[in-house]
Amino acid sequence: MVRRLFRRKFLHHILEDINSEKHRLRRVLNAFDLTILGIGAIIGVGIFVLTGVASARFAGPGIVLSFVISGFACAFAALCYAEFASLIPVAGSAYNYAYATLGEIIAWIIGWDLILEYVVASIAVAIGWSGYFVNIMNAMGIYLPVWCSATPGTAPGAIVNLPAIVIVLFLTAILVIGIKESARFTSLMVFVKLAALLVFILIGIFNIKPSNWVPFMPFGLKGVMTGAAIVFFAYIGFDAVSTAAEEAKDPQRNMSKGIIYSLGICTVFYIVVSAILTGIIPYGKLNDPAPVALALNHIGFRWGSALVSAGAVAGITSVLLVMLMGQPRIFFSMSRDGLLWPWISKVHPRLRTPYVSQCITGAVVAGFAGFIDIGTAAELCNIGTLFAFTIVCAGIIALRIIHPKLHRPFRCPLVPLIPLLGIGFCVSLMFSLPKITWIRFGAWLLFGLFVYFLYGIKHSRLSDSATSRPLK
Repeated sequence: MVRRLFRRKFLHHILEDINSEKHRLRRVLNAFDLTILGIGAIIGVGIFVLTGVASARFAGPGIVLSFVISGFACAFAALCYAEFASLIPVAGSAYNYAYATLGEIIAWIIGWDLILEYVVASIAVAIGWSGYFVNIMNAMGIYLPVWCSATPGTAPGAIVNLPAIVIVLFLTAILVIGIKESARFTSLMVFVKLAALLVFILIGIFNIKPSNWVPFMPFGLKGVMTGAAIVFFAYIGFDAVSTAAEEAKDPQRNMSKGIIYSLGICTVFYIVVSAILTGIIPYGKLNDPAPVALALNHIGFRWGSALVSAGAVAGITSVLLVMLMGQPRIFFSMSRDGLLWPWISKVHPRLRTPYVSQCITGAVVAGFAGFIDIGTAAELCNIGTLFAFTIVCAGIIALRIIHPKLHRPFRCPLVPLIPLLGIGFCVSLMFSLPKITWIRFGAWLLFGLFVYFLYGIKHSRLSDSATSRPLK
């Protein structure tokens, strides 16, 4: 029984899957496309929404350090992701990495965790998108009825968050049409939101009051760490690049570039924007759903505020698109391995997209986005992602021990130091999250184990396969 739990999916299994006509996806993404997908996934709700909340309630101007700490955690994990993505260029991200190094039960746990991560991230982002969209409509003199524009419990008379549902279904349709078309749409959204952030930087840098940075850490180091755990949501997305590995040209080279370039660019933006934001306006006033726009209004640049709001909508749209792209490919990969039902891994005969898993994801996210609040979704997403990063870092150490001479197109430097630092940072941030988040996360994993032992362990494609052939 124990041997079945830790059977591993080796490289010859992976190559058979990605070369199969039945399951083959279209390889059309280059390094630039992957970098844009990464930026599209990273810059969004975190910088445009959660920065204000984390600064006002936990970190103060020390939010800059919160971004640095979260950035380090992600950088260590990103180097590990880059090695895996170049070595195992297959859809499924950390799920397949764990399957190749740590065994089936660990792969199942991480795959089930990633399903949670991407679904709740998509829900949170859709809710954030709806908030900015409603604000822009109000600024144009178009007032949507409260009953159809807010989550129940967040406003009197609210019944359903219809804008959140509509945007999810619209982006799901784009993703079903094709990955290249989705990348082009994301490129447009990325250009708009980077332009908006550059406008904010150019205006804000000349309106900083250094007195607003005093005291720098009003809530102490604990507040900075809690802020880091919250704004960690801002970095979620670079790992989504790895889910597109089967649709990348020359993935051995381009995957590592897409992951590292996108994370580096976004980290610089986050540190600069958060420093300027807390320099323009006292941190206590930043507990607002649109803190960047609020700061520009505070110094009298209303046109800049309108532009930033438009950039926020574009930015959040691109994040939502990439999040909705990532989860179906986890679903797809687990189904292809026999751990979930086979009909989930159907590929459209003409579009070559995993349309069944994509439609399931869109329907689930749209349903929940209409009825739950953003805070619950963001916390669950953070703990799921941190757990996934921890497993990936551990997987790199395990792979170096099991297969030290394996050819690696990209090598994570300073192993095991870098992976151990990644594990340490991620675990520390996990323990900074509320207790109720741990309870919900544990319940989800227990439910997943129930599904695995009821179905997955019996239907795994490795059940009747030889498991002794090594990676080559």
